[in-house]
Amino acid sequence: MESPNRKSSQKSTSSQPAAPSSTKGAKNSPPRRPFSSHSVVLQKPPIKENSKQLDIKLHTEERAARRALFNSTVAIKLCIIEQRKRQVEKLLKVIEEEEVKMLRKEMIPRAQLMPFFDRPFFPQRSTRPLTVPREPSFYRKNSSFISCR
Repeated sequence: MESPNRKSSQKSTSSQPAAPSSTKGAKNSPPRRPFSSHSVVLQKPPIKENSKQLDIKLHTEERAARRALFNSTVAIKLCIIEQRKRQVEKLLKVIEEEEVKMLRKEMIPRAQLMPFFDRPFFPQRSTRPLTVPREPSFYRKNSSFISCR
């Protein structure tokens, strides 16, 4: 159901009669202004000749070509970096496998050789000088000494 305000607005628009035109003879022509001495006479601008279309070369095509070249060089560089990374990883993996093989070989338990008892052991005299013993110093300086008097 429509509101009462809408009904009244529809009635007022439909009940208004069409306004009569102010000109007597022509119904579609604009209203004429009375001639005055201050009116300005407007002249039409001269008709321009059809100009030829200029060959405009935009930089967008050139820039797009340069950007495509740049993108391809970046892609090539990234591909080369990835290949080098894979090579380094492969090399590290091979080195690690060799180290594991060497460790496994070393980890095989083997019997220790018997020491030679046919020649006696004579310890050799050290070439380092002997240390000179000192008496500990229990004396402290007065500046750092705290007394409880």
